[in-house]
Amino acid sequence: MALSQTVKIALAVSFFGVLAFVLGVVAENKKPPSGTPIQGKGVIICQYPSDQTVLLGSLSIISLFISMLLGFVSVFYPYKGKSVPTEVLFRSTTLLVFFTIAVGVTVLAEGMMMWATITEGFHRSRNVHHNLEYDCPTAKTGSLAAPGFWLSMQLSSG
Repeated sequence: MALSQTVKIALAVSFFGVLAFVLGVVAENKKPPSGTPIQGKGVIICQYPSDQTVLLGSLSIISLFISMLLGFVSVFYPYKGKSVPTEVLFRSTTLLVFFTIAVGVTVLAEGMMMWATITEGFHRSRNVHHNLEYDCPTAKTGSLAAPGFWLSMQLSSG
């Protein structure tokens, strides 16, 4: 039995959504709690252990974006060759509410994941500090996994 077009799109959205979730959780688990401060002449140089946190966070961002695009395709793509006008689609209160919540949760998760990944990248690239009391932190604990849990809520509601 061949999969229908609807099932293929649903599986693709789910696959990339679950992939984004898993990558975000793995990135959180691989993230070191802090770097090692090394005393220099009037500066602290932070040395972080080698890990894949920024790469995994970036891949999670990309996966979530692909899932979001495929979700949009699933709403607007013609079903069995018949296109439904957009104004008719959004006359349905149920679809409008679901669509608004899904977009809001996805944008929130994407923003949170970008914030955490960019912050982690800044900690690693800007590692020389003139404050001699600096303790070499990493991105806030939970900030890479939280977007995944927001996303899982969206996937479970769809």
